[in-house]
Amino acid sequence: MIVRRITFFCIGLFILAFGISLMIIADVGAGAWDALNVGLSESMGLTVGNWVIVVGSIVMFVNAILLKERPAFLSIGTIIVIGFFIDFWLLVALKNVNLEGLFMQILVLLGGLVIASFGVSVYLQAKFPLSPLDNLMLAISKRFKLKVGISKTIGEATGLVLALLFGGPIGIGTVIVTFGIGPIIQFFFPYCEKLMKTGVKASRG
Repeated sequence: MIVRRITFFCIGLFILAFGISLMIIADVGAGAWDALNVGLSESMGLTVGNWVIVVGSIVMFVNAILLKERPAFLSIGTIIVIGFFIDFWLLVALKNVNLEGLFMQILVLLGGLVIASFGVSVYLQAKFPLSPLDNLMLAISKRFKLKVGISKTIGEATGLVLALLFGGPIGIGTVIVTFGIGPIIQFFFPYCEKLMKTGVKASRG
């Protein structure tokens, strides 16, 4: 059971980071929170992955306020892994990728959006400490009794406002990600949940 959970967790985060990195290099407007991290990186230094960790740490305290609970300090481990994976994709694996033409940029953006959404749906099944941003989605859902997809959209809209304030790369891609990622996660989630439960039953059998 624990091995399967760890597998879902690590693979999910790796896929999530890949999707995020694709959306960033598409260069037609990053996802709201990613645009914020890119903007902070370009204006204040540090890598995008470093800012993922810093911003995630701040969001962790926001979640605690929403849920009226103590901060989920274990989630720092999750956000550190995501930040590391994002820097790996951006600074190593995808460093020399050059996209030519708006069609290819949009295609990469959409591919990244689907991949990132799938990654979120996979790693959530592990029931390990969540990324503060994904915990924000669930905190909003719990506090205001909303569906996960709607809560994710609200969280992305919040990130959009912050990205605008800090000069992040906002564009048509940002709008697509902001309103697309929630519904896509909602689509993948039950399938990933079923896959996890099927594996657990098989291992017990």
